[in-house]
Amino acid sequence: MTAPVSKAGNLFVVAAPSGAGKTSLVRALLAERPTMQLSVSFTTRPPRPGEVDGRDYVFVDAADFTRRREAGEFLEWAEVHGNLYATSRAWIEDRMAAGVDIVLEIDWQGAVQVQRLFADAVGIFVVPPSIDALRERLMQRGQDSTEVIERRVEAAEAELKQAHRFQYVIINQEFASALGDLRTIVEAARLRFSKQHARHPATFAALGIPNRRQV
Repeated sequence: MTAPVSKAGNLFVVAAPSGAGKTSLVRALLAERPTMQLSVSFTTRPPRPGEVDGRDYVFVDAADFTRRREAGEFLEWAEVHGNLYATSRAWIEDRMAAGVDIVLEIDWQGAVQVQRLFADAVGIFVVPPSIDALRERLMQRGQDSTEVIERRVEAAEAELKQAHRFQYVIINQEFASALGDLRTIVEAARLRFSKQHARHPATFAALGIPNRRQV
């Protein structure tokens, strides 16, 4: 069932292959826009160095994840590289209803599920300028073995074939330019008719502008 499109808040669904730079772009965007909030996903994978529970992810074991999933707590879930990831349904819906813009950083499988549930979610796919550049970025992280990196590159090549499922594609060749593209998408989405009408109903009423669903 599709959620109503009248919620004042926007839902930005950002996906990318591992190493394409989506996390850095999202963090930079949120640093500029403190009123936007990042949806913190649940995951069964162990924390990476520097990650904080409740800030980067909510880290749970497989049994807790399964319990929450069966209780209907998750908006979507997916298995990626052998680990489980999911998004809290209630958290997203409550904040959007309150007019808060939400950024959901997610894999493409989860993004497709979310876009089916939220018809006006803004799908954004971040891609590297080349496979070689992606491999180099993964190597520079210094977190994975050569074997793991090659598996991630292979997975990325498959994930890139899913870019057509998104409304927008950002080529992250130069970070500042890619961040500018992300800003542009956010600003345009905030000015959509449905969102402006939901945020400013009194202004629309005073101007005699009807809701399109009433025309």
